Amino acid sequence: MEESMTPDGVAAQRERLAEELRAYGASFTELGRRFAVTLGVHSTDAFALLEIASAEESGTPLSPALLSRRISLTSGAMTTLLNRLERAGYISRSREHSDRRIVTLRSSAQAKELARSFFESVNARQDAILAEHPPELLDRLQGILAQLRATMDADLRTERPEG
Repeated sequence: MEESMTPDGVAAQRERLAEELRAYGASFTELGRRFAVTLGVHSTDAFALLEIASAEESGTPLSPALLSRRISLTSGAMTTLLNRLERAGYISRSREHSDRRIVTLRSSAQAKELARSFFESVNARQDAILAEHPPELLDRLQGILAQLRATMDADLRTERPEG
């Protein structure tokens, strides 16, 4: 049996992948913190704005409830955050759904331009790295990451005693 397929080999590979993902996450967090400084907002506000813009870009804009699940805020804290972003001119809230109780979050043109300008160079460098690999490999990697995330999400839904 090939070493990477033994239980110890798989566990070691998982640890190496996890370490790279942790390091990538730390770099992403620092980049987000610097974006927040550029915007003049708290890092949680900047991450919320990035979630709003990303969802909007993918054609599935968020409601405040969906956003609060993505960034783990209570409804009261979410309302305060959205008020700050709206006052700063970075987002708008609208009622676009047939159910008028549903609020849709949209990022402003100003916020989109600030994000584009801030992330343009790092995105271009990352795109160049990804372009070196066949799309099939990237699709497989994306699928593996989605499966790993789903496993963690399932575990997060399981209540555990605190302590």
